[in-house]
Amino acid sequence: MQYHVAGQSHRGAVRESNQDVVDWRINHAGDQALLVVADGMGGHQGGEVASRLAVDAVIESLEPAIAGASSDTTNDAIQEDLERAFALANERIVSRRSGDRKLEKMGTTLVVAWVSGNQAHIAHVGDSRCYSLRDSEAVCLTRDDTVVQNMLEDGSITEADVPNVPFRNVLTRAVGAVEQAAPSYRCDTLEQGDVLLLCSDGLTDSVPEYRWLEILKESDGMERTVQALIDAGLANEAGDNVSVVLLTLEY
Repeated sequence: MQYHVAGQSHRGAVRESNQDVVDWRINHAGDQALLVVADGMGGHQGGEVASRLAVDAVIESLEPAIAGASSDTTNDAIQEDLERAFALANERIVSRRSGDRKLEKMGTTLVVAWVSGNQAHIAHVGDSRCYSLRDSEAVCLTRDDTVVQNMLEDGSITEADVPNVPFRNVLTRAVGAVEQAAPSYRCDTLEQGDVLLLCSDGLTDSVPEYRWLEILKESDGMERTVQALIDAGLANEAGDNVSVVLLTLEY
């Protein structure tokens, strides 16, 4: 079994700064991988600070965990480790915010995938997403923590209405915005050739999912695929920062 990982973050076609942060790790044994995407909020400085604090906290918390993990590590243990990492990220942001009035509105989305063997353990808060790309289908494995998602689910609006909702990107949950931010969690089994894609809303808002699958087939190698996805967002004048991390699984 072998993982291939690539990622990139770009400020997009409009924004003057990049408040997204991406990172990833693969352990020495090559059987555990960690992928992270965060999209900060709270103004130019606040967003950058929050997303960096969150990603650094996750790496600090989970890098030793994936180093010591094995095929015997239970799903419950991994979920608990993920929850501790989110708690640390939340604590770091709340603490930093309390000491600086300029940062009082900062927070961040956070999506983390811990791949152990062929199991993808996904935890998230906010509207940065994780997808499984398999054959000709892109399946979203996360649920947006947004006002518009709540409206879709209660029938107030339809998918066709979403682009016209002025507050469609307003979050209902964010790391650092509350005293506790317990992540949503799920576990999925990956198959040979599957691609796991983590992204910020800069990609989902600028490039339709069917185009991701086309790009995946057209591109040669993970790095070129990531670059092509970013380029597609820029070509469509992405109004937000665009961030992507990809993982493929090969036996």
